[in-house]
Amino acid sequence: MNPSSASSPSPGVASGGTLLEVRSVAKRFGTAKVLNDVSLNIAAGEFLTLLGESGSGKTTLLRLIAGFEAPASGEIWMSGQRLDLLPPYKRPVNTVFQHYALFPHLNVRDNVAYGLRARGTAASEVAGRVDDALRMVKMQEFAAARPGRLSGGQQQRVALARALVNRPQLLLLDEPLSALDANLRKQMQSELKALQRELGITFLFVTHDQEEAMALSDRIALLRGGTLEQIASPREIYKRPATAYAAQFIGQTNLLKAEVRAGVAVCGALRWHSREADGPALFSLRPEDITYVPGGSPPPSSAATFRGTIQQQLYGGASETLEIACGPTQALRVRIRAAEPLSGELQFVFSPEDAIRVKV
Repeated sequence: MNPSSASSPSPGVASGGTLLEVRSVAKRFGTAKVLNDVSLNIAAGEFLTLLGESGSGKTTLLRLIAGFEAPASGEIWMSGQRLDLLPPYKRPVNTVFQHYALFPHLNVRDNVAYGLRARGTAASEVAGRVDDALRMVKMQEFAAARPGRLSGGQQQRVALARALVNRPQLLLLDEPLSALDANLRKQMQSELKALQRELGITFLFVTHDQEEAMALSDRIALLRGGTLEQIASPREIYKRPATAYAAQFIGQTNLLKAEVRAGVAVCGALRWHSREADGPALFSLRPEDITYVPGGSPPPSSAATFRGTIQQQLYGGASETLEIACGPTQALRVRIRAAEPLSGELQFVFSPEDAIRVKV
């Protein structure tokens, strides 16, 4: 997929104006190409997430922006300045790493102040800025504590304060929540999003967790094998995935290999109206977009209707996943609100508008 050129704002860029431009950046390690001509824009004040599986190139792109790696080709621009030509310490960015790398022998205040002191900032200014940074992350009362006395979430806040104290235009976060347990991770997601909104600083966040990306981001840039697969808002990338890979990586889906003829798509037992041109086509249909019709209830006239036999019913609290068979070789997943146990052959429906054509 060829995303929008970096010479103009990408679709869906927030209204703050372009802060960072990545222009046709490629990166190799030896003979292995890790990034393949990636172009994207990040708007001022935006929370953009680089999402992808291991080896997709997301952390490499973050390191290129931070200055820890150099691109093989392409350019990186920030606020009208060529960023990739500057050494890391001259770039108006800061990084929060997966492992917070706090100095164990220094207390919280001195950890946060370390970068300012290393740059020769006046002591009178250091004190005020450290106090401000600790206040932002609600860690003032722990200023005298050593990192070893803090919880994982508190250490994460200190790492954020250490980055924020330098007043970066862009904050880079490399899977900073991955070391936390599940409950604390959910809490910190909420706090991180609120903090970003309060400060108005641009966040570039790296994760392999699709739910985390969906919860936090203004836009998601999905990387696959060093190539930008799709960049869009969480709602857009979920409801209208551009490719089969995007549809399967973000959430669950049913991929339907159909044949379109005279405005009708046919895939096994499924038939629905389609505006696509005649010929073979691949569609994504989310499990929650399929519903079952209780006996005696007439389906909507515009809906696509089919019958399927319950194979499994997997309880998930508020919802349940049904695995159904629509003939000897066709299987689908359906997500419904929690219901009584179901069995046998039932009638199911979906809206043709929810069958989204995707590229292979």
